[in-house]
Amino acid sequence: MARALGSLPRLAHALARGELSYSKIRALTRVATTETEERLLAVGRAGTAEHVERIVRGWRRMDRKAEAQETARRHRGRAVHVYQDEDGMVVIHGRLEPEVGAVLMQALAAARETLYRRARTTRVEDVPAGTSFANSCAEAPTVEQQQADALALVAETALHRGIDPGVPGERYQVVVHVDAPVLADPDAPGQSVLEDGTHVSAETSRRVACDASRVVMRHDPDGRVTEVGARTRTIPPALRRALQHRDRGCRFPGCGVALGQGHHIRHWAHGGPTTLSNLALLCRRHHRAVHEEGYQVERQADGELRFRRPDGRPLPDTPPPAAVPADPVGALRAGNDGHGLHIDARTAMPGWLGERLDVGYAIDVLHPLAATSRGVVDSQAPVTS
Repeated sequence: MARALGSLPRLAHALARGELSYSKIRALTRVATTETEERLLAVGRAGTAEHVERIVRGWRRMDRKAEAQETARRHRGRAVHVYQDEDGMVVIHGRLEPEVGAVLMQALAAARETLYRRARTTRVEDVPAGTSFANSCAEAPTVEQQQADALALVAETALHRGIDPGVPGERYQVVVHVDAPVLADPDAPGQSVLEDGTHVSAETSRRVACDASRVVMRHDPDGRVTEVGARTRTIPPALRRALQHRDRGCRFPGCGVALGQGHHIRHWAHGGPTTLSNLALLCRRHHRAVHEEGYQVERQADGELRFRRPDGRPLPDTPPPAAVPADPVGALRAGNDGHGLHIDARTAMPGWLGERLDVGYAIDVLHPLAATSRGVVDSQAPVTS
């Protein structure tokens, strides 16, 4: 509600002056926008809290109906036109649904990065001695030309590998080689290195292993590979979707970042199961804090998570409450007087005179999409009948 009020100054002002109750404001902010704020403010002033709730429920039904109609309209409007121009160039023009367009843009971005990262590396290696890199890139392709090259690479890749989306690919892949004993005990002897041989700490390997692809390789006493297992996900895709749906973001107190990594509360290297009850979603920053910086997390018997600082002290879910003045009522009145507010028993009284509320008629008059579908906008029509 607080975030919504940041863009709804009229409703925020009405709440601050005591003209609308908290329950009314909470309901109205669910549907209000900058375009509809003024008419919904009038609803709040005219009706009771129950009236407001009923109108908001009707408003949301209209929103869902309009959203479904818009989704169907977009689906019907999808199209791609491909034709050859007079000079032989192929022209592509199209309209895609938002989610399909997002996939295409991600594919183009990945292909463009692959092409031009490779091209940059090649140019650096081929620049003659004494020639500046800037001069060697004088004829670098434009962004539009890069997009065209990227589209060609996407098409070639699709034809080469078959038109099968398969499982979602990983955007970037970092390979870490770590011995099983090191995962179970950071003090155990063994390697924990990146693909190029760079050493990383055992705790870093444990953090990466929480939510990554895993390939088990067995070696003989001389270090030769004798067996390579199939690649598996530490957290299967279906379970990861359930984890994202349950946690909605980083569970570290006070965070809530939407994008996160799956954390095994009891690490799988210690025998911890890869189950929803043994997983928690943590953002990259706080996943590192738990593994490398000494913070601890455990799941209580009631299912709630308990976080502790490195020294073992509990980390509260919310900061401690603000200090309460010795005379809270007097402090509140002094604050109101300082802001020129004079609140009495009639300040938040609605203008309702006992008429029956016709929710359908109210939504028909108030909701902009309902008015558009009728082809009539009657802004002066009363809310009640």
